[in-house]
Amino acid sequence: MTYWGTGRPLREFLHVDDLGEACVFALQHWDPSGPDAPRDAAGEPLTFLNVGTGVDLSIQELAQAVAEAVGYRGAISWDISKPDGTPKKQLDVSRLAGLGWRARIPLAEGLVSTVEAFRSQL
Repeated sequence: MTYWGTGRPLREFLHVDDLGEACVFALQHWDPSGPDAPRDAAGEPLTFLNVGTGVDLSIQELAQAVAEAVGYRGAISWDISKPDGTPKKQLDVSRLAGLGWRARIPLAEGLVSTVEAFRSQL
């Protein structure tokens, strides 16, 4: 299997169940217009929350984790003639973490459950 680039760029991944739980948590615990709401430089309330794990990993690590989850035992190679893309994409999840929410599903566990769900539909 050949992937584009070097595999060094960093990305953050979140399991869909964690996203759902974060949305419910935010609805129950966050008031974007409340007196304690974070404000921008102009003093306006910030009306968004980033949802993520706060942890990133390289595309190379992701490729290896996916290969393990699906049982792929072939070679993984990198076509460095292709672009890598943005070097790092990671969210600042401090606001949501400050409210008390954290993602609970580790990447490896999420990959295994996703592969099992997919295979059960075949």
